[in-house]
Amino acid sequence: MMHHRTFRRRILRRSSSEEDVSPELVTQYLQQNPDFLDDYVQHYVNSEQLDRWTTYKTRHSARLSIRNRNDHHHPINGEVTSEGRSSSLSKWKSRIQSSKGRVLQELSKEMNQQHGKLAVLLELSACVAAAISADGHNLYTVDEHKEEINHISTDPSGQIAQGRSQPLTLSTTVAAHVAFSKEPVRLRDLAMDKRFPEGLGSGSNRAHSVLALPITDGNSMVLGVVEFFRFSRYSAFTEEEEEVATYMLLWADMFVAYMEMHNSMTRQRKLNEFLLNVTKSIFQDIVSMDTVIMKIMDHAQKLVSADRASIFLLDSKARELYARIFDMGIGTGPVPSNTQHREIRFPMDKGVAGHVASTGEVLNIPDAYADNRFNRDVDLQTGYRTKTILCMPIYIRGNIIGVVQMVNKLAGTFTRNDEEAFETFAVYCGLALHHAKLYDKIRRSEQKYRVALEVLSYHSQCTEEELHLLQAIPMPDTIPSITHYHFSPWDVENDHKPMHVLFMFRDLFSPMRYDLHDLMRFTLTVRKNYRNVPYHNWVHAFSVAHSMYTVIKTCDHQLTDLECLALFVACLCHDLDHRGKTNSFMVKSASPLAAVYSTSTMEHHHFNQTVTILQHEGHNIFKYLSSEEYKKVLSDVRHSILATDLALFFTNHARLKDIVSKTGFSWNAPDQRDLLMAISMTACDLCAMYKPWQTQLDLVYVIMEEFWQQGDEEKTKGMTPMPMMDRDKQNELPQLEVGFILGICLPCYKLLVDIMPQTEPMLTGVMNNLKKWQHLADEHSEAEERASSQLSITDGKDEATVSNHKLKEKFRKMDDKVDEVKDKDVKDTYPEVEEKKDREEKKDDSEPEQTVEDRSDSVLAVAGDETYSEPLSPEMSSSES
Repeated sequence: MMHHRTFRRRILRRSSSEEDVSPELVTQYLQQNPDFLDDYVQHYVNSEQLDRWTTYKTRHSARLSIRNRNDHHHPINGEVTSEGRSSSLSKWKSRIQSSKGRVLQELSKEMNQQHGKLAVLLELSACVAAAISADGHNLYTVDEHKEEINHISTDPSGQIAQGRSQPLTLSTTVAAHVAFSKEPVRLRDLAMDKRFPEGLGSGSNRAHSVLALPITDGNSMVLGVVEFFRFSRYSAFTEEEEEVATYMLLWADMFVAYMEMHNSMTRQRKLNEFLLNVTKSIFQDIVSMDTVIMKIMDHAQKLVSADRASIFLLDSKARELYARIFDMGIGTGPVPSNTQHREIRFPMDKGVAGHVASTGEVLNIPDAYADNRFNRDVDLQTGYRTKTILCMPIYIRGNIIGVVQMVNKLAGTFTRNDEEAFETFAVYCGLALHHAKLYDKIRRSEQKYRVALEVLSYHSQCTEEELHLLQAIPMPDTIPSITHYHFSPWDVENDHKPMHVLFMFRDLFSPMRYDLHDLMRFTLTVRKNYRNVPYHNWVHAFSVAHSMYTVIKTCDHQLTDLECLALFVACLCHDLDHRGKTNSFMVKSASPLAAVYSTSTMEHHHFNQTVTILQHEGHNIFKYLSSEEYKKVLSDVRHSILATDLALFFTNHARLKDIVSKTGFSWNAPDQRDLLMAISMTACDLCAMYKPWQTQLDLVYVIMEEFWQQGDEEKTKGMTPMPMMDRDKQNELPQLEVGFILGICLPCYKLLVDIMPQTEPMLTGVMNNLKKWQHLADEHSEAEERASSQLSITDGKDEATVSNHKLKEKFRKMDDKVDEVKDKDVKDTYPEVEEKKDREEKKDDSEPEQTVEDRSDSVLAVAGDETYSEPLSPEMSSSES
């Protein structure tokens, strides 16, 4: 080798002798001293000159490439000719040298193409082959199942193509060995190595030395294999060249990771857009189960590019799969079975779909005929050839409700990406099918409800016979004492009560337009919709309506006609369909009504029944009102009926009392009139509390039986009834009635008198009755005190025992009276006035007249519509009027 100094001396001698340095001499020196050239280029050549050299070199390589294509010898894939080896660093490396700024942009474009991953690996392989002076190279990729490797090459048109496939195993080819072992292989003589009887498998059969390296990802999973080979037996790959190739292939890991992330994000974005469109399409148009199934099948085919789709629903009771929609493969999409086939059914343990339905396993079958679970009978009948199958279960709430099956992917086989995307789609399928089932159930339930409502409406309306009987009763011009507060509605015969309602309605609202026949039907239907319970029945509704009629007629008020109309109708309907139970009982017993109405349960139901009756044909007594008037009346009716819930009384009373005490009541304030209407409803609902004492005594047997029935039912359900509703605590009723009057009745009637003084008889009546109840309570307290303080024995029993025995005997007689009343029809329950007169006339003259105080020992309290254990107790605030 010629040394630098020797070369310089020779140059100087020739220069002194005027001999020019020949190019051959310089070329010889540079070839023998490449380090000198590297040093010279680094110190004396600028980057612009290097770019010009690179451009010249690229043009020269292109001319060589054209010349090689015209030769008779065509190199095998990856084989580099000796003439072009030094300049074939691939177009990718040329781009890096000539235009560094555009490399990443061009690389990104290639990666975004259909075969971007393969294109990058091919370019990188070519670059490494040129770097290590290989005569040729081969690229192999591993399939997603890690079972085969596929040879990747480019065709004459430059398109990427997939060549021969090899099983992933040892003792075959070099590439299969490297892919299986994940270890590099460097061979000096391929033919001498017995591990590779099939040699390269792809590429030149003249290869002598081989270097094969695995391409792995960050998880050490093999993605592919690159083979480099040389033809000369004297030019084996060195360890340094293997190291260079290994380092350069590290870029493949980065590229593949980036591409996988990019592709994953792209797939996820497209899947999200797809699922959003699916959601809009399916959930916005749930008409029937068949419609939803057809849309699911159509979207499923597009998602995984399948030729056909099927959905089988699971009949868990019969353990069968069935289908009504079929994809006929004629380009028209899914077709309902009623136009092509009948519904088909088969056991859930038969075929591919049955296996998936039974096990919940996802099946991706690349060759249907090679799988023994595939049923070939369908293909034989239809002439269709099934190749690939992707079958997946559909879950809802952890249970399999069906199976969706995709058949024959349009290109290749179903991939893992198809499985992941379809698994997400299956969740939406489950939700859509579940909602479709619910919709079908709701639709059927709605139809059943309409039928039931039609039947109930027919039987709950008054009959034509009842209407004719009412029309046959002449309406009187006047009714004696009907506007008096002491008038007893319970004395009116049951058949004449509807006529009294018509009389009161005409008397109050004669200037208003209304249809008399509609009013008759409405009244009779209201009567028919009251249940046959002891107290909260039609008779009670009639008495409350009469009480409101008396208030409206006798008081100097400034309520509008519409407000008065709403109050009267509300009183008539305020307990429609009452079940004889309080609100608290309905909630504690988990009644369906309590689930519908969380607060004021029964009151909301009463109003709902009122609206239902008004909607019947020929029952709309408000049909002559304008739209605004109709809304106003219905709103006031609702407000008035809800006000009968005593849980709302305390708030209404406190607000109205505060207004009256501070600023005085104003008739011009709508909110104050609303409060007054609410208090008036409570006052009328408790109308039995201010009636004459004898009337209360006649009512007590009936109302207490209703309370005791609830108490008995509460005991059977394991509940503790209120003292008023406990048959075993009858002796405490006087004290409870005193507390009720002091806590509810007196505050209500006192406030009403402050605003409408003409209601004074209400307050007077309740105060008189309070004295009676207080007298009974005092007597009972005194008897208990004597029993506790004195232990005098009479006939082997102390005085307290005798007193209690007498009290129990009186209540036993009262129970007999209750049983007698229960056996009678409700309409015959209240001829009390005549019976009282008869009883008084038939009394024996020798028997001393029984005073009210004497009879009060056997009298049980009546507290209008509700009874309470203590004044303003929690039970009282939660009970129902």
